[in-house]
Amino acid sequence: MKRDGSFEIFLATAPGLETVLCDEAKANGFRAPKAVDGGVRIEGRWHDVWRANLVIRGASRVLARVDAFRVTHLTDLEKRARRIPWGDILRRDVPVHVEATCKSSRIYHSGAAAQRIETAIREELGATVSEDAEVGVRVRIDKDLCTVSIDTSGELLHKRGFKEAVSKAPMRENLASLFLRQCGYDGSEPVVDPMCGSGTFVIEAAEIAAGLMPGRTRRFAFEQLATFDDEAWQKLRASKTAIVPAVRFYGSDRDAGAIAMSRANAERADVAAFTQFEQQTVSELSAPDGPPGLVIVNPPYGTRIGDTKRLHSLYRALGQTLANKFAGWRVGLITTDAALAKMTGLPFKPPTAPVPHGGLRVTLFQTDPLS
Repeated sequence: MKRDGSFEIFLATAPGLETVLCDEAKANGFRAPKAVDGGVRIEGRWHDVWRANLVIRGASRVLARVDAFRVTHLTDLEKRARRIPWGDILRRDVPVHVEATCKSSRIYHSGAAAQRIETAIREELGATVSEDAEVGVRVRIDKDLCTVSIDTSGELLHKRGFKEAVSKAPMRENLASLFLRQCGYDGSEPVVDPMCGSGTFVIEAAEIAAGLMPGRTRRFAFEQLATFDDEAWQKLRASKTAIVPAVRFYGSDRDAGAIAMSRANAERADVAAFTQFEQQTVSELSAPDGPPGLVIVNPPYGTRIGDTKRLHSLYRALGQTLANKFAGWRVGLITTDAALAKMTGLPFKPPTAPVPHGGLRVTLFQTDPLS
């Protein structure tokens, strides 16, 4: 911790999207954002930790760095852990769990490292250690440098608190928001998703346009910390007023169940008034009235044998529909295979770096406005 009371805060995200998340942190006014492997470092105080959880869309979790030191033996790890002022951060009456990872270090047993931290917390603070605890302490030992952090989020941040219904292969909300940002989306233009599934892209775009904070309806682990101030937190939550967007957001899918899920999710997210979901095939799709905007789509990838022919037909139909009916619109397409993107016949620019998603690696392909 620095003299002014600030400390390092880490915004975790999927590898390949660090610079996009860094742009979001800058846009939200966080101090000294820097993209690093696996996320973005910022500087701030506990109020900034709360705000990051509340307003940052692209992070998967927010970690508060509480100490960092070099260590090569388990006994020294426990000694150093006992010096951390746990009582200033954790509550004695709130259980905690500890997770540790070791990489390229003389301490190589992550389980033993976690046990030493657990012992320090239990004996110095008096708190209960439980695997099911909401509050988590994360320990990373990399090249003999031990970093101790508090997971202030709890459940992963893509869980916005409204989506009860999901499709078979849902796009996580935090990834969707970063793909939208990569496509240049800022909330001022309409968005169309012709294979919307449970409505993630459409709802995320609508929330951005309405100025709705992604963490507005959920709980966070930091509410169980000794540093938490409920009165200040409630003021922060009420500090931003939503607006009614000037444009609308459209989703379609051939599956009636997906449309029902999307409508229900949009209702719970308070964006039903300016979203529209219709059951239709890709070939039936047409551009909505009004100004052009962004088509963003996450089509099936096809991991089973025999899917190739069907998928080629689907991607060709998508490309033909967009080329014929969406002049002036930009396209963002997420897929695992450049060959599938090529089947659309759309003039994609060089793709972005692959990103892990659902055990696969997906790539965003983008066009300029279609002619």
